[in-house]
Amino acid sequence: MNVGIIGSGGREHALCLSIKKSHRVDKIYCFPGNAGTAAIAENIEINFSDFNKIKEFSIKNEIDLLVVGPEKPLVDGIVDFFNDTKINIFGPDKISSQLEGSKIFTKNICEKYNIPTAKFGIFENANDAILFLDKTQFPLVVKADGLASGKGVYICENKNEANLAINQVFDGKFGLAKNILIEEFLVGEEMSYFIISDGKEIKSFETAQDHKRVLEGDKGANTGGMGAYSPSRLLNQSLEEKILNKIIKPTIKALEEMGSNYKGFLYAGLMIVKDEPYLIEYNVRMGDPECQTILPKLKTDLFEIINACCNENLKNINIEWHDKKSLCIVLCSKGYPEKYNNEILIANTESLELGEDDYFFHAGTKKINNKIYSNGGRVINFVSLSSNFKNSRDKAISLIKNLNWKGGFYRKDIGYKVIDE
Repeated sequence: MNVGIIGSGGREHALCLSIKKSHRVDKIYCFPGNAGTAAIAENIEINFSDFNKIKEFSIKNEIDLLVVGPEKPLVDGIVDFFNDTKINIFGPDKISSQLEGSKIFTKNICEKYNIPTAKFGIFENANDAILFLDKTQFPLVVKADGLASGKGVYICENKNEANLAINQVFDGKFGLAKNILIEEFLVGEEMSYFIISDGKEIKSFETAQDHKRVLEGDKGANTGGMGAYSPSRLLNQSLEEKILNKIIKPTIKALEEMGSNYKGFLYAGLMIVKDEPYLIEYNVRMGDPECQTILPKLKTDLFEIINACCNENLKNINIEWHDKKSLCIVLCSKGYPEKYNNEILIANTESLELGEDDYFFHAGTKKINNKIYSNGGRVINFVSLSSNFKNSRDKAISLIKNLNWKGGFYRKDIGYKVIDE
């Protein structure tokens, strides 16, 4: 079969590498891909927002399956757009994708179906939001309503910080903002919990902990993710049952009542407070860099899993995992998540010596005249697996040092909550 992968980041490189392993896959196209996918697939210079061109190319080149990596095409309805073709497309439809497209949509579902989440208020203008600050306690969380690539979240310690956050959101820092969300700050530990669904069957798809803040010790601005480890140390059978029964299943039921059967990956960003899960947010696709952290642990053929989901046959697939500790460190452009320079040469990639359990995923990269250059804030993901998280982190850091890219920086403390120094 021929497969198309939509997206250009580290997640898409990881998906491409895993799908490539299947004996049933003949050719992979990436829209538009990056320097890493170019080595194992054919990159097609079509913007992933141009649904017409993707459809036209897919039909002409007999693509059997499209896998959608990023959130924006899903929120914009790419799955619905392919309903009139015979091409299988993996991901949720436009209704379900509102779980990520609008935090307020998700909060309203939480309220209606008693899904545990932080207490919240929704405001349509800066004045009302700022007046509300006098009636609440700090710290609190301010969130832009729409898509913000993981960056539209502020944890505010005082009224001045909250004022600044509210004004930045309504001034359009993350695009046009019609609403803002202010919610209580939950004290606990974060966990990313993934499921995969074919519209009928739900199966868990591992756990991780992402590190969103740009600086070590979880300080500084929020980013799209500076690194992650898998599995989460928090998961146990009792907690998993609570997550599924109190959060995931009621959400799927709510979507069914809206006329949507959820197909694809679903990522629940959770706060675990005294062994009780609270929903922080949903993502309607694999996380980034969680995807790069989780997929190297997968034993089962990823193509077979995705194909089964598209054909509503997930119940007959047994998903198996390697019993290893995986850790990912993201090498970023200096200045990220604010201003940074692109097109900085990355030499030495060919000379990196990867062990059997080491992975090097391109994220914000591109090839020009057979040389690799930076092309984004998060540039390369280094992933290592071993029997313990400290070994995995040491191996990943060693690879970064060997690359010796002067244009980047990274967090040296990824996984600090599970690693005893």
